Order: sequence, then C-alpha cells, then structure tokens
Amino acid sequence: MEFSSAKDQVSATLVTRPGLGESVGAGGVYTVTCVGADGVEKWSDTFHNLVVNQGLANMNNAYFAGSAQTTTWYLGLVTGPGSGTTFAAADTLASHAGWTESTAYAGNRKAVTFGAATSGSPSGQSAISNSASPSSFVMNATVVIAGAFLASVDTGTSGILFSEGDFTGGDKSVASGDTLNVTYTFTLTAT
Repeated sequence: MEFSSAKDQVSATLVTRPGLGESVGAGGVYTVTCVGADGVEKWSDTFHNLVVNQGLANMNNAYFAGSAQTTTWYLGLVTGPGSGTTFAAADTLASHAGWTESTAYAGNRKAVTFGAATSGSPSGQSAISNSASPSSFVMNATVVIAGAFLASVDTGTSGILFSEGDFTGGDKSVASGDTLNVTYTFTLTAT
C-alpha cells in the first residue's frame, strides 16, 4: 500500500514604495539692506521668517478652496529692541502682542512686486521674490529696527498677516535719511 501526501503552500509579500509619499515645505527669507543718505551701504541682514497660521490658511483657501486670491502684498518693519520681540504662529495684524510695527518712514507699508515664480530649480523647488524690485523705506527718524513682516494691506489691522521675522545679527540702528531696501523670497519645496 502506498500513501501520498499533497500540500499547497502559498506565500505573499507586500512591496511598498516609500518614495511615493510627498509633502511640501514652505518658507520665506527676508533680506534687509541699509543704505545711508550718502549712498553707501551701512549693513545688511538675511533672516528666515515664521509663516503664521493666518498666512497658511489664506494660501490654502486661495489655492484649494476657491477663495479669492490675495493679489497685493506689503512689507512693514518691526521696531526694536528685539530682546522684547517675539513672534507666534497665532499672530495676526490685529493681534501680535510680541512685537510693535515701526512707522518711522515716509508713507505707508511698501508694496511688494513679485516676479514670476521659478519652476523646479533646483529639482522639486519653486521660489518667488521681489529681488528685481526691492521695497524701499526712506527713514524719517533715528530708530532701532528688529525685523520685518508681510501683510495684505498697506495700513491698518484688517488685512492678512502672512509672515514675520527678526534679524539674525541682532537689532539694527537706522538714522533719519537712511533707506532700507527689503527683499522677500518665498520658496515651496517638494520633500
């Protein structure tokens, strides 16, 4: 008598592609250059910003939820001393307890003229900037400046606060007659 045995064996393997998940990083950089009344550069500082909650929501709503796009932006200055300056994600134009706006310059907040956004340079990155036309503040008082901010209105507190930041090299003194040229570069990176 012969016996035979038959068995079936099944095995399965799950193969994942971890490289397919993607997220986006966003960040901005301010560059402020002070030029004296004699036309000579006094100092320059480049510093990263905090994109506040209101700015993030505005960007998402305009791009994904069909809300009206904010098409005009303005730069403002933050007064020093910076040791008392704090920025918070919950800040808005109407409520920012950690800092004070400086108005020691001619006119209102300065309009920002952004150029066209770059596309994929370096790979997976797009940036937009007003570097071809920096926003200029002609100072009318001797003051201490601690940083800058980007908002959707040239005066008042009813607009959108997008970002804010303070100097990396500490507060800067400016004299009446100095000009502060401010550039803002915003970059999206696929990570």
